[in-house]
Amino acid sequence: MSEIDLFSLRRQFNEDHILLCFNGPISRSLIEEIGNALRNYLEADNALPGAAMDVFGIYIELTQNIRHYVTRMGYDERDGSATVIVARNGAGRYVIMAGNMVEREDGELLRNRVEELAAMDKAELKAAYKAQLRKPRDEGVLSGAGLGLVDVARKSLEPLCARISPVNGGDDRVFFSLRAVI
Repeated sequence: MSEIDLFSLRRQFNEDHILLCFNGPISRSLIEEIGNALRNYLEADNALPGAAMDVFGIYIELTQNIRHYVTRMGYDERDGSATVIVARNGAGRYVIMAGNMVEREDGELLRNRVEELAAMDKAELKAAYKAQLRKPRDEGVLSGAGLGLVDVARKSLEPLCARISPVNGGDDRVFFSLRAVI
């Protein structure tokens, strides 16, 4: 392992107003522990109750989706790692970013869905949410990019932004990341 300049990393975190950063394998108990820390950070940051609730809800939605996907795909610890950041931008809004390795096809489908949602206005997002609520759910059928993602898009003050980054050493998997602003 190369030596990490921790002071430079700290300075970068401070410059980018990063409240929370996690990178590694994610479990149910870890999601809960990080969630508790996030609540404390938001409280210490004097976040408005509605904003704090939305930030926390989006954090939970994104990390649980990652955990479910990683479990379903049977990824090992390295490929099953998540990267999560909660920061404040220059306008004082909270930025929640989460990402993980996905199969290329899954990443492209998800990015396309995010782009569809990003193109919708608030009324269209509300209608999409209601339509998703009414859709019958088949037991045993895998779902994804459904109600939770639409809800994240509804809460976000800016259009969701998804990105796919190639991974060295293979074409089968990519790193998918999602950004929401509260």
